[in-house]
Amino acid sequence: MNTLIATDLDRTMIYSKAALKAAPTNAPLRVVELTKEKPVSHMTVAAAELLHELALRTPLIPTTTRTIAQFKRIHMPGEPWRYAITSNGGNILVDGSPDEEWRAGVDAATRAAGASLDEVAAELRSRISDTWADKFRIADDMFCYLVVRLDRLPADFLPQWGLWCSENGWAASQQGRKIYAMPATICKSFAVAEVRRRLVDEGVLESGAKVLAAGDGALDAEMLVAADAGIRPRHGELEALDWQHPTVRVTDASGVAAGEEIVRWFVEHSATS
Repeated sequence: MNTLIATDLDRTMIYSKAALKAAPTNAPLRVVELTKEKPVSHMTVAAAELLHELALRTPLIPTTTRTIAQFKRIHMPGEPWRYAITSNGGNILVDGSPDEEWRAGVDAATRAAGASLDEVAAELRSRISDTWADKFRIADDMFCYLVVRLDRLPADFLPQWGLWCSENGWAASQQGRKIYAMPATICKSFAVAEVRRRLVDEGVLESGAKVLAAGDGALDAEMLVAADAGIRPRHGELEALDWQHPTVRVTDASGVAAGEEIVRWFVEHSATS
């Protein structure tokens, strides 16, 4: 095989009820995630069918900032996955189980690069107020994030928090109501490169195989740039930043229709490559 596909999930491949309301569609939908037996995330039926066909012939790697537990709630066409990337690249799952050697290397790099998770969490807690921060979470003992009320979020919080993070070996990013603090050493592109190397060693991919990628957030930007070609939806954090790159296409559609457009783009470009 001569193509590897790495794709972000939330607001790239799958869409919550809030995301559906932001860009309504009349297309038939398929539920791909349930929480307490209630639908949480969706794809168009056409996208789900195309993704199933694509995953049969092309290595496809779900690549998400979700924790392992959050990722395992998703049941997307193409599973079970030989490889999946969670925790923004901090974990590589092999047949559903975290690769301990990869995780150990990530933890060692984080310790060497700057502040510890405990230090970052303590600093972040000292800067927030329950008048605008609804939740504070530690994710997979790797990074932390807030869920905030956007209408009450102080305008200077993210710039100031981002500056502190950058001075201490971390990075800050906002995706919708979530504000992340992520070690600079954890990146989706590093994990994608490792999975590609393993698939070449296993004989699944040709040595010159190309990487196609998709994502909507700032945490996806490096993965998009590192890929041979990429695509991002016309919504999300990168759209708000008007982020552009010569090898990254922007969809015509927004919302869940953009997710379907991305799958069609993968099908076209994996066939031609």
